[in-house]
Amino acid sequence: MKKKVISILLVATMVAAMVTGCGNSPASDSSSNDGASAGGGDLSDKKVGVCIYQFSDNFMTLFREELENYLISQGFSKENITIADGANDQATQTGQIDNFIADNVDVLIINPVNSSSAETITDKVVGAGIPLVYINREPDAAEEKRWEDNGWDVTYVGCDARQSGTFQGEMIVDLGLDTVDLNGDGKIQYIMVEGDPENVDAQYRTEFSVKALTDAGLEVDCLSDQVGNWQQDQAQQIVANALGQFGNDIEVVFCNNDAMALGALQAIESAGRTVGTDIFLVGVDALSEALEDVLAGTMTGTVFNDHFSQSHSAADAAINFVKGGSNAYYIGCDYVKVTQDNAQDILDMVK
Repeated sequence: MKKKVISILLVATMVAAMVTGCGNSPASDSSSNDGASAGGGDLSDKKVGVCIYQFSDNFMTLFREELENYLISQGFSKENITIADGANDQATQTGQIDNFIADNVDVLIINPVNSSSAETITDKVVGAGIPLVYINREPDAAEEKRWEDNGWDVTYVGCDARQSGTFQGEMIVDLGLDTVDLNGDGKIQYIMVEGDPENVDAQYRTEFSVKALTDAGLEVDCLSDQVGNWQQDQAQQIVANALGQFGNDIEVVFCNNDAMALGALQAIESAGRTVGTDIFLVGVDALSEALEDVLAGTMTGTVFNDHFSQSHSAADAAINFVKGGSNAYYIGCDYVKVTQDNAQDILDMVK
């Protein structure tokens, strides 16, 4: 636990020193809970239901493990914390939510399979009189406005994905056109590997990574934009196909998460290309394996998706609700841009 506390302090210090841009994003507007403070009081008999969209997701594995550990550290009993795997199927997750409602849990923490299902989920949970904390996959603005208009005990905890996309693009911009423009045509030729097309994080990372290039005055040329569904094997095949089709014309590979970036790296190396020499590759999440690749120079960079602060904030919001307190309807946090300069610090933290 001591290591985790140190890690959180290190993240806070690094964010304060390093985060730039997105000053008007929701993540900057609301960074702490509003209402009763977490901590104090007996929580050992309170029941928490947690729905994760898919256990096999690398980032959500880190998130759910840290969430459970933190809930226990705050006084919940392990046997009263139930975490369900939605198996990337909304019908399965909906059944799990129904079971949690029938079990009279005191609070629900939900990482929805489909963000578009949030209205239905909210109505079901609020109708049962159970407070709700959404995590990681943000419902749309209209849904969040409903919570506020009705005064419901519902909140969202997560980072603004626009910031992560911006950081991806900035890492390419920072290299300079002369470095990245390998064919010398004055443009950046790139391919994009997207996550779930229904997921707002995938949408924003796709849009804002490229926007960072154009905002810096660079011309871009999208050679391929394919959906990899956050999966390493799918991304490997997508990038292998793109390399076979476009060859040396590809200068940058953007991946919406690190799992797909790791798959992209496999395809790049199999094609005889070398990241940092004749192609550039960025991801998001700062998985340990990706951080090791950044340190080795086999990935250009990644973006730290801070599962420590997100999971702790989600737990604190749940505690506030359980104790009869309130929360802001959006509780945000910041991403951290990761290059070789700080990858070791992040790796020490997450290992």
